[in-house]
Amino acid sequence: MFAIDLSTETGAIRLSIFITLLVSGLGIIFGIVSGSYAILFDGVYSLVDAAMTLLSLLVVNLIALTALPQHRDHILQQRFSMGLWHLEPVVIGLNSAMLMMVSVYALFNAILSLMSGGRNLVFGWALAYAVFGLIACFTAAWLGRRANRTIKSQFLAMDVRAWIMSGCITAALLVAFLIGLAVQGSAYEYITPYIDPAVLAVVCIFLIPMPIPAIRQAISDLMLVTPTDLKAEVDEAAAAFIAKYGFLDWRAYVSRMGRSKQIELHIIVPPDAPPRSIPEWDRLRDELSAVIGDANPDRWMTVLFTSDLAWAE
Repeated sequence: MFAIDLSTETGAIRLSIFITLLVSGLGIIFGIVSGSYAILFDGVYSLVDAAMTLLSLLVVNLIALTALPQHRDHILQQRFSMGLWHLEPVVIGLNSAMLMMVSVYALFNAILSLMSGGRNLVFGWALAYAVFGLIACFTAAWLGRRANRTIKSQFLAMDVRAWIMSGCITAALLVAFLIGLAVQGSAYEYITPYIDPAVLAVVCIFLIPMPIPAIRQAISDLMLVTPTDLKAEVDEAAAAFIAKYGFLDWRAYVSRMGRSKQIELHIIVPPDAPPRSIPEWDRLRDELSAVIGDANPDRWMTVLFTSDLAWAE
């Protein structure tokens, strides 16, 4: 049963996959019938995106399975005790890179078609697809954005951007096909064979750089580059904490891996500090935890107390 629940990340991604497959299938069919490489490219582009979205859905389920405490005895948690958050930037980077490569390949084809005299197409079929695709893309973007107001998923945010991009591309196709239809039987009819490869080239030039920010962020996550905003938040909380309890210093190590925040905080305690019971130390950890981000399954936080600075560096 194809369940769609827009209150969950999985449900929203399933809806996106369904619409993507529908648009992709119609794009390939209409592209062949109308003779339009631009429409065919749109269908293939959507098909690649659908495959990557399916992979994203699998990753979302795996991350949830390894992050929830009630699944502690699951074999995945036993084999991946540090979680599977690293798969999210891997999939996002792979998705972005594949879409970029598809666009580069289509750009070369468009240039070759322009150099060989273009190609004729059936504008009626092309216009029908463009109108349907435009409605589908912006409907999917609207539904995804509405769902992500509460879910706040990086996957869904990327998916919404992809739908908006697809909608803009389809709008460009619609305008180009309307121009082609309008010049039929006029003195400018000679340009009609060039409309399809020309609009395809323009679309590809627009699309190629779009995934670069997502690729850059994925590489940053995989290389464990310290996010400055999270580091500043942790340092601010630690500074107030040690001032309150008279501790000496702290060392903070933070990273972001997709949706996860990984925080390791070492508090330097004076060697002559009075002893505390284990529950007291835990209460101090809880106090720090409450002021540093949200205590959800996607946050991995460790707080250590030591009087030996060597253990913190």
